[in-house]
Amino acid sequence: MARNFLFDGLLADKLATPEGRNALFATLPDDGRRYSYGDVEDVSGRFANVLSGLGVKPGDRVAVQVPKSIEAIMLYLAVVRAGAVFLPLNTGYTPAEIEYFLDNASPRVFVCDPKKRTDYEALTDRLGIRLETMGVWQTHEISGGSLNDAGLAAPAAFDSVDRAAEDLAAILYTSGTTGRSKGAMLTHANLLSNAETLVDVWRFTKDDVLLHALPIFHTHGLFVATNVVLGAGASMIFLPGFSAEAVIANIADATAMMGVPTFYTRLVDEPAFDRELVGHMRLFVSGSAPLLAETHVLFEQRTGHRILERYGMTETNMNTSNPYDGERKAGTVGFPLPGVELRIVAAEDGHVLPQGEIGIIEVKGPNVFAGYWQMPEKTKEEFRDDGFFITGDVGVIDPDGYVQIVGRSKDLIISGGYNIYPKELELLLDEEQGVLESAVIGVPHADFGEGVVAVLVPRPGALLDEAAVLDSIRPKIARFKQPKRIVVVDELPRNTMGKVQKNLLRETYRDLLKG
Repeated sequence: MARNFLFDGLLADKLATPEGRNALFATLPDDGRRYSYGDVEDVSGRFANVLSGLGVKPGDRVAVQVPKSIEAIMLYLAVVRAGAVFLPLNTGYTPAEIEYFLDNASPRVFVCDPKKRTDYEALTDRLGIRLETMGVWQTHEISGGSLNDAGLAAPAAFDSVDRAAEDLAAILYTSGTTGRSKGAMLTHANLLSNAETLVDVWRFTKDDVLLHALPIFHTHGLFVATNVVLGAGASMIFLPGFSAEAVIANIADATAMMGVPTFYTRLVDEPAFDRELVGHMRLFVSGSAPLLAETHVLFEQRTGHRILERYGMTETNMNTSNPYDGERKAGTVGFPLPGVELRIVAAEDGHVLPQGEIGIIEVKGPNVFAGYWQMPEKTKEEFRDDGFFITGDVGVIDPDGYVQIVGRSKDLIISGGYNIYPKELELLLDEEQGVLESAVIGVPHADFGEGVVAVLVPRPGALLDEAAVLDSIRPKIARFKQPKRIVVVDELPRNTMGKVQKNLLRETYRDLLKG
């Protein structure tokens, strides 16, 4: 009998009985629909039939850049059931950015927002990729795009393609400081093992209701939040996005919430978000960016709940978590998850450091990805001979065994939970008229954790205008990557080797975005 490792691992037991099929999977407050686990099987089966009809075969990639919707979740499951590889792309990416991903991954099908179809027709024709669309549900049927319309006509019954633990389930792109994006290859076992571990560690059961306000194009909203709900047989309140008003309006029916620090900083600013409103809640989880200790304390004072902070990354899913039972220590990301090994090593030679010393974090476990798509040399560089993955994050293990992230060896900026890689923006800025060179840094931001600041050096005789530069780059790069401020200086600080000292720039401009 065929077995699709991830889909069956998450759902087989829920779909085996009438009680399981009738259990609630999701409620959609915006349109009043309710999705049962039987609906999950049927709708994902419809989409899997459509994909197969489009020629999607096991191992093919299906790239997706669509608005958040419950059908987009069904498409993810359909790709898995069809034996293909799911490739979600940030909805903020511009067509110029999407071109690289499509060219690099060579997907069989690219699914986009119907409103953007004309933006991609010439590109997909040139690359030989089938273009389909998926919009947001608008009537009491699956609608709003060619893929949705095809799904209505397709049969619900679908025999999931046999996929083993080591087969690829997804590719998530994560850039490096070189500016070249890398596709992290995640297997069925990577995703299922992490979901099962988190269900157990965070005590999720079929009685839980997760308030889902995260995007679903990256690990947090898709593989953590959604897979945990599926694995536990729980349900979720599925919001199209985050707003404090929507959370406050729906949290009475939830038991748990996952978010980025921005969610929590905005919620504590709302007078209605208090102990009485959330007294029934079981768990608040934060990740994707560092949670300020002040936010941790303020949230507890306001609500009586201590946020549970954890640490993960695109290549590894979740690595550590503060304990469900026991102290959730502010400023730390807790302990390694069961089955995950974590060590701190010296940057210069990789030797393991004693507890309490700061160094590079390395991890090993069933959660760690299979390597970078079509980049064997880069994959080899990022792994030790004994199988440990070099995360590039700088951390320390405190006397109580808690892991603390103290910085990043690469210049990654995390703003509002989104990864921003300075080199990509610097290459863009350096092309602007009158710009000699640039340095992009992240500085503290009360709402987003970090905000992007670009420091520019003008060419001799040139005058740079902040507003004009921002206007020029705006259509060329996703909004979340755009600088919140541009500073013009005569020269950039450098060390004796000529390397720009971004640490000095971060210190100089650390208060620039205050308020």
